[in-house]
Amino acid sequence: METRKLWEDLGVDMEKHDQLMTALPTMFKDVFLTQEKTPKKMDYFYGLAGDIHGQRVKEINEGRKNGRKAIATFCVFVPEEIILAADGYAIGLCAGSQFWVPDGETVLPRNTCPLIKAFMGAKVGRTCPYFESTDLVVGETTCDGKKKAWELLGERMPVYVMELPQMKKDGDIDEWKSEIERFKDKVEEVTGNKITTEKLLESMKIIRNKKDALKRFYNLRKHNPAPVSGRDALLVTQLSFFDDPVRFTEKLNELCDELDDRVKNDVSPFKKDTKRILLSGTPQALPNWKLHDIIEKSGASIVCEETCTGTRYFDRGEQPKDGSSMDQLMDSIAHDGMDVNCACFTPNDKRTDDIIRLFKEYNADGVIYEDLTFCTSYSIEYARVEKALKEAGIPLLHLETDYSDEDSGQLQTRVEAFLEML
Repeated sequence: METRKLWEDLGVDMEKHDQLMTALPTMFKDVFLTQEKTPKKMDYFYGLAGDIHGQRVKEINEGRKNGRKAIATFCVFVPEEIILAADGYAIGLCAGSQFWVPDGETVLPRNTCPLIKAFMGAKVGRTCPYFESTDLVVGETTCDGKKKAWELLGERMPVYVMELPQMKKDGDIDEWKSEIERFKDKVEEVTGNKITTEKLLESMKIIRNKKDALKRFYNLRKHNPAPVSGRDALLVTQLSFFDDPVRFTEKLNELCDELDDRVKNDVSPFKKDTKRILLSGTPQALPNWKLHDIIEKSGASIVCEETCTGTRYFDRGEQPKDGSSMDQLMDSIAHDGMDVNCACFTPNDKRTDDIIRLFKEYNADGVIYEDLTFCTSYSIEYARVEKALKEAGIPLLHLETDYSDEDSGQLQTRVEAFLEML
């Protein structure tokens, strides 16, 4: 009752939200709680996901009552270290459900990618408590659809847009550094808190520890058979954008300790001869578990994601380094961002290099490349990925889909045929 009162106070449309909350538990149970041999320490993450609109929303709003600000993002390019250094909450907003798409289509063309329609629909329909708990949404120019959607979203709530360079030349990196400095000024304005070198160093350490824990988690998946399912791994990574970063890191390291033991004792939800899949392409925003569910129920093991809800978030070469001045820290954060090989960049040869490297590192048997419908950048880039993987002799399956269940049977048939070919 207390949580329901909070949602009402936030202005959530309770009738629509009740419909969402009726559907989500059934889907969650079918995807996650039907699995066998799941690690015991996954219970924390199951609990967090099962109460995704509850305890964390309450925690954030208790902080807001005491003057803290919540700043929400959709992209790994937005430096969460800056937000934390100003004592703000950094929230990764939901955008992965078909439930929000119809409301999004009331203000956006139907031939817009489902991720954009979903986040717009969540706000238009007032069915996401995180949106209603947000003091500022930070957008970025990673695609044309988002660029224009920020304008419409800005009519409904405060929005700040970071201009991301489309190339990675020296001048582009310098411009990205300037953009981060402008973002720092905006965060200070919104929170009312000055970001000092000491505070930024502390927040960078917190985020570095979180990403190190994720890297440890993913490295454990290199074992054959993997000690954790791809579905569980995706959920953990998705929740890394919502949970308190210090608490998340502690709980993830506890899970990794258990996975260490499972590796030593050869405990896995999979058999040793299970085909190992590297998933590449567009990110899977919470609660988009569709492809992971289909692929693993078809008999495969997803062992790595070359996505922003996967390795692109934490596996960028060197983590941002410490420095003795604010300028050095800004420079470090800027270079870290430019290590993300997103399809928004041109040229983007390093992404194909990443896919081939990860395929080898995780001892994968094949690559499945996912496009969200109308995601132009990843759809066009597929041609270059296909050429590079063909030259490397790597089996590849291309799937285009959205958030609905209408094509699930067709996708399952194609996945099963691909696994049979492997």
